Amino acid sequence: LSIIELKYPTYPLWEQVGLPRIVKQLGVELLHCTSNTAPIRCPVPLVLTLHDIIYLEPRQHRSPSLYQEMGWYYRRLVVPRILEKCKRIITVSHFECNRIRQALNIPSDRITAVYNGYSTHFYQQEADVNIVHKYIPEKDFLFFLGNTDPKKNAARTLKAYSIYLHRSTIKRPLLIADLKEEYINTLLQQENIIDIKSHLYYPGYISNHDLATLYNAAFAFLYPSLRESFGIPMLEAMACGTPVITSQTSAMPEIAGKDAILVNPYNPEEIAQAMVRLEEDPEHRHSLSQYGLRRVQRFSWKKTALKTLELYNEIIQQ
Repeated sequence: LSIIELKYPTYPLWEQVGLPRIVKQLGVELLHCTSNTAPIRCPVPLVLTLHDIIYLEPRQHRSPSLYQEMGWYYRRLVVPRILEKCKRIITVSHFECNRIRQALNIPSDRITAVYNGYSTHFYQQEADVNIVHKYIPEKDFLFFLGNTDPKKNAARTLKAYSIYLHRSTIKRPLLIADLKEEYINTLLQQENIIDIKSHLYYPGYISNHDLATLYNAAFAFLYPSLRESFGIPMLEAMACGTPVITSQTSAMPEIAGKDAILVNPYNPEEIAQAMVRLEEDPEHRHSLSQYGLRRVQRFSWKKTALKTLELYNEIIQQ
């Protein structure tokens, strides 16, 4: 294994100029680009991991950051030009495989699903209270991992949490990762639920190391996204024995499994009901915790690597 760092001022220059140049200089046999885009002119057989085609689907509004917006336009420009040149296209779920194949008219023998894995430092363990207290005063909180991307469904999740607070006798706090207070305030005002703010904790970025502790300390993990091609955070939470509330849309039922808590992400009432039931039915919560621990054993980065290696060998031997 050799790591070669190419420094270019922008990602498009790195990918479209620097990458094909170094590939040719090194005389490699195959190039695998793992993040949705690739060089339009590639001197060797190309494998592309296309995680999703959300960039082709209708948008509710523009991306909230310039970086996300420019990435959206870059994918729309580059991906259609490289798909026909790919020896094989990999995506991360059977849902997304079928979606891409049908939307872009790609032959079945050129696209395949290879599941993601998750980091092995996510496992069931006693939560370190010192780490927990860096982010929230107590254990057994509800945990939401979101960002400003509309598909993460932050507004409806907060609305569902407000419904939960009105019905719960315990009123567990909600820990929100990766959202700034200004954005949260906007959502609370939008949903007319500013009164719930005292129950919210929003430390911003949470390190990956601390994330494992927080999953273990959480009462439940909320992942009612509108659209996912896979959903690695679900696996991370399940590996820690934490029940996951997720959506019945896109790839989430495929990854979480038919016995997971699957809700309509457009219905805050339904999301809230799932939270309340977990709280009022300890046996239900325990069974979901055990189910997640079993389910997550189907996924690992080793399985991902072995399946990917099979594809490399098929292409090289052609």
